[in-house]
Amino acid sequence: MFQLIWNGLFVGSFYALVALGYSMVYGIIKLLNFAHGDLYMLGSFIAFVVLGGLTGLFGIGSIPILLLVLLISMLLTGGFGVLIERIAYRPLRKSPRLSALITAVGVSFTIEYAVRQIFGASPLVFPIRLSGAPVEILGARITMPQVVLMIVAAILMVLLQRYVMHSREGRAMRAIALDQSASLLMGVNVNKVISRTFFIGSALAGAAGVMAAAYYGSIDFLMGFVIGLKAFTAAVIGGIGNLYGAMVGGIVLGLLESFGTSWFGGEWRDVFAFGFLILFLVFKPTGLLGERVVERV
Repeated sequence: MFQLIWNGLFVGSFYALVALGYSMVYGIIKLLNFAHGDLYMLGSFIAFVVLGGLTGLFGIGSIPILLLVLLISMLLTGGFGVLIERIAYRPLRKSPRLSALITAVGVSFTIEYAVRQIFGASPLVFPIRLSGAPVEILGARITMPQVVLMIVAAILMVLLQRYVMHSREGRAMRAIALDQSASLLMGVNVNKVISRTFFIGSALAGAAGVMAAAYYGSIDFLMGFVIGLKAFTAAVIGGIGNLYGAMVGGIVLGLLESFGTSWFGGEWRDVFAFGFLILFLVFKPTGLLGERVVERV
């Protein structure tokens, strides 16, 4: 039992990191950025390239090098997210939502197949593979890399929560989420705040991609597709647009997958996860922590 819980928490922490980007962007500009999962993939490939130039530093230990590469990948992936927002989404901000949604799908395929053309279609071996002897606690086999990656994910989520809830920039984000026009009249630089939102969300997705690559040991150009859908599912379960909901939704989805795999077998994992997405949309479309919004006309 505890092994299933631990596995669910571990996988759920990755879902939560990626889901935070979905919720941040949707909460502010009501855009479902379906290219977000590909930023997760892009972060892992950026780390792959950076590690190729740091091979001489591997002697100081894999964890310090990985943390350095994690920071670099977050910055570069965040910058790429800002570029996407500026080129693909900002010109469509006042267009029908369907236009922006179709553009997001186009951006997703553009990133995927650009990476495929550069690095090839075959999976690549990540230069650093975190490994460690498992320790048995309450019947669960826990490894040090799992603990380290979960701590890093938790730190990133706590820092984001502090930033959004207790900083001037975070207050501007929350103001735009409530009323973009009023925020503009109050002197808030809406474009700058939205760009910052894309930077943070993309950086978190890139961080999740680097950690997944270091743990599983391989990367490929389609690795962001499924986890992007899973992160969207987590955001919906928690209440899309709600940061706490994204965190809770990621953990809940991870636990559902872990227990579903145990009950029905690994081949039913995705069926189980997306089946729950349908149930939530039917019976509780606002998610666990979402609030029903009444549009005034």
